[in-house]
Amino acid sequence: MSNPSSLLGAGRLPAPPLPSGQAGRRALRALLRDRNLLAALQALHQELGDIFQLVLPGFKPVVMVGPEANRFVLVDERDKLRWRSEADPVTRLLRHGILVEDGPAHDRLRADISPALHRNLLQEYVETMTDCTEQVCAAWPEGARLDMLVEMRRIALLILVQTLFKVDFRPDLARLWRVILDTIAYISPGPWLIWPQIPRPGYRRAIRQVDAYLFQIIRARRADLGQTDDLLGLLIATPGMSDDLIRDQLLTMLIAGHDTSTALLAWTLYLLGKHPGSLAQAQAEVDLVLGSERPTLSQLNRLNYLERVIKESMRLYPPIHLGQRVAATDLTFRGYHIPAGTRVLYSIYLTHRQPAYWPDPTRFDPDRFGPQQSRSRPSYSYLPFGGGPRNCIGAAFGLVEVKVVLARLLQHFNLTLIRPQVHLHMGATLEPRPGVMMRARPRRSPDDIEMRISP
Repeated sequence: MSNPSSLLGAGRLPAPPLPSGQAGRRALRALLRDRNLLAALQALHQELGDIFQLVLPGFKPVVMVGPEANRFVLVDERDKLRWRSEADPVTRLLRHGILVEDGPAHDRLRADISPALHRNLLQEYVETMTDCTEQVCAAWPEGARLDMLVEMRRIALLILVQTLFKVDFRPDLARLWRVILDTIAYISPGPWLIWPQIPRPGYRRAIRQVDAYLFQIIRARRADLGQTDDLLGLLIATPGMSDDLIRDQLLTMLIAGHDTSTALLAWTLYLLGKHPGSLAQAQAEVDLVLGSERPTLSQLNRLNYLERVIKESMRLYPPIHLGQRVAATDLTFRGYHIPAGTRVLYSIYLTHRQPAYWPDPTRFDPDRFGPQQSRSRPSYSYLPFGGGPRNCIGAAFGLVEVKVVLARLLQHFNLTLIRPQVHLHMGATLEPRPGVMMRARPRRSPDDIEMRISP
């Protein structure tokens, strides 16, 4: 480990360690080899430990790893670390969405949004999730090569808009597909991290089109409010909630909600394809619990092995792989000084691969999430949905959604991975690129059960 050399004066605490020349070269080699920044961060973590600082032009964040660091950011000092950064494209896009609000404003929005994601509504959502899955799968040519990253995005978009907005997104899916991808690209890591004011005119049209769609469905619901237990209805019924503020919440849920599910579904299918034994075990469990029936919430709760597979997928490839905050005041962690205004990054990806908590960490092993193994690990060593008071508001919804989609696919298709090699892509979420290519062949049961497609 390099010796911290940046002292703030006599008797003052040192700054976090900086990479040595040797560590920097190792990180660069890892970056070039694996084609992603996570490999470089892993190399620096091995060299420098659980807290270190990056030094790039205009970008000098402190990086933190491990349960102690995660608790520090998410619980112990959370009131001294803010989400909102006016220079970030995420804030510019979401404006006053729940994801980028701090303090009382965030708490009020969370209270307004939470009822639409309550467990009492999940059974109704299961029906819709099943319908949306079947609508997409009905268009698959028999035995065709499919990019599951693309197909899971189709399903996730239909599910989110239909459940939370009570709008059928099928007529608009093709028209807004590229627009949504461009909007996601706008907030994905890029040169703006180093140059926040970099001109980005190419995204204006996409954002205008997304806004036009959202304001259209807001106006339509205001004209005919009707049901109010979905997210859109609840927000419209909330006193003082302007159309602009509703737009910010809808866009936050549209982007964050569907993109995380897309990545998780794609990675889980990739891992099942890479491990045929686990695929066979998950499929056998689905057959035993569901048979040919459409899933219910109680049946989904009995898919224990499939849940362990999903959790192991989130460990290896957490869709939200990196969290960030900005220090609102001077902070101290492990004897190091973090000045006010510093960007603080905490790495979920690296925490999920620490050998101290995850023996043989790169190996796919769903049984890590058996009851006994889970109890033996410290809090905040596993946080695919964040942690503390600001943990992901849609965690329960997302887990049920992923179970529904995977269970329905396993019920009705034999899946074969065609291209086993992918690389990590750090977009708004962690994605497998260039995609998850699979062949989906309809299963022929003794009763020749066919998937029931909703009209």
